[in-house]
Amino acid sequence: MLQGIRVVELATYVAGPGAAALLADWGAEVIKVEAPGGDPIRTFYASVGRDDAENRVFENDNRGKRSIVLDLSTPDDAEVLRRLLATADVFVTNTRPQSLERLGISWEQLRAIKPDLIFANFTGYGPVGVDADKPGFDITAFWARSGLCWLTTVKGGDPAQLRTGIGDHMSAMGLAAGIMAALFHRERTGEGQKIETSLLRMGIYAASSEHSVQLQLGKLASPRPRAQAQNPLNNFFKTSDDQWFVAVPRQGADDWPRFAAAIGRTDLVDDPRFNSIRARRTNAAEVVALLDEAFGQMTWEEARAVLTREKLVFSPVLSVAQATQDAQANAAGCYVDVADEAGETIRVPASPIDFGVPRPALRRAPALDADGAAIRAELKVGPGGSAA
Repeated sequence: MLQGIRVVELATYVAGPGAAALLADWGAEVIKVEAPGGDPIRTFYASVGRDDAENRVFENDNRGKRSIVLDLSTPDDAEVLRRLLATADVFVTNTRPQSLERLGISWEQLRAIKPDLIFANFTGYGPVGVDADKPGFDITAFWARSGLCWLTTVKGGDPAQLRTGIGDHMSAMGLAAGIMAALFHRERTGEGQKIETSLLRMGIYAASSEHSVQLQLGKLASPRPRAQAQNPLNNFFKTSDDQWFVAVPRQGADDWPRFAAAIGRTDLVDDPRFNSIRARRTNAAEVVALLDEAFGQMTWEEARAVLTREKLVFSPVLSVAQATQDAQANAAGCYVDVADEAGETIRVPASPIDFGVPRPALRRAPALDADGAAIRAELKVGPGGSAA
């Protein structure tokens, strides 16, 4: 889809590189510019005390790219970057504005020499405001500051950690969407575009339905334990073989008769304690206790059969280990193989979008500076940044 588009990435960790990886999956040439020590995610396992030679966390967000090491504290390598950007269609960065200005590659400086460039800037908290220059990770800006952590913390309970890269990858998808819109605009007008987004903004967008309720009503129900749920049918239940599943009643319909039939208690359909949404809310603990008892006597296969028979919306709660082996996840293309130069493959998560054209073969992430010499030769600069 993006064959012929060159992306220069001056970004570290997950969100910016993740967006560039999506563009690489879609056919763009992505050149990853790294400091002499490399992207910190190259040492992900070492940072948790492991010495694994393989690093699929890095592979996930850097497959299909080329790598060049530039020491941007030196004038020569800074000049190499400027020359490289002069050949780019898209520039993806999470570098602070002062550093970009010092290097001569701020939006204003680049637009003056390349007005059709797409400049995609990703930050923790946005480009302006008191915290604009504050460093942010997805657990701080996306998860904690946005309200998402509060929304998933049961009243009186401890806040939960956000697992690796979840907010970053949601943000990466949003950033990639913005880049695609800007490329479409450029195709029609020839104009470049500056794109600004942040982990904070993506987090609030992810929770925007709840923020909409808050903005409209001036209040929001706090998360509650299962037995105190606003809608006790919208809940988690566990079978006799310890399989949790989630059930979701449909909007605009009363699924209580279906639930009653699933547990063999059609006599409860017209029970005044349960025959309306308001009654079930008032008697939530009783509803949950009834369903817990009934599903707790079924195996998962039995529960799945009756839930399917009654056309209810439900899903098992899978571990990540189970998800990687899930037949539907694999049928839906959720994982993909990437190959090295010898043709040996490893499996990593796939990007979330397919197009109506064959997916190109995906390559492993590059070794640090694997393409440095070739890129310098293409730019006709020597190792010191001077013209070759």
